[in-house]
Amino acid sequence: MPVPTHVEARVTRRFAAPPARVFDAWLDPDLVRRWFAPGMGEMLRIDVDARVGGAFSFVQRRGAADVDHVGEYLEFDRPRRLAFTWGVRPDTPSSRIVIDVAPLADACEVTLTQEMSAEWAQFTARAEEAWGRMLDAMAAALD
Repeated sequence: MPVPTHVEARVTRRFAAPPARVFDAWLDPDLVRRWFAPGMGEMLRIDVDARVGGAFSFVQRRGAADVDHVGEYLEFDRPRRLAFTWGVRPDTPSSRIVIDVAPLADACEVTLTQEMSAEWAQFTARAEEAWGRMLDAMAAALD
């Protein structure tokens, strides 16, 4: 039996907002500031170059440290799909995030998948919990 090379954390949420608005919440610094890692610290800087090959940096103060979440956009299909690498500086991005946005009648459903190296298998439940909190905060920010 082959050994898995990666594991996935997956979270799905419904939003009472149109797909384009939810998609843009990943790219608009003012909105990112309102939903990213709620309760974890003050957002100090949000830089977004929203295009395939573009990069982002979300810097958050956590206690005495500044944590820089970074990545590069890999897919950009507004408003259906966004994919990017994900990591914390100074380490190189260690995973891939895929955001799929499915339209519903007056809303949409978002499925976030984080693909990680198999060595992070014990981290999947924690990742799902963290992303779930962020998607809930995003939904509140969009209301």
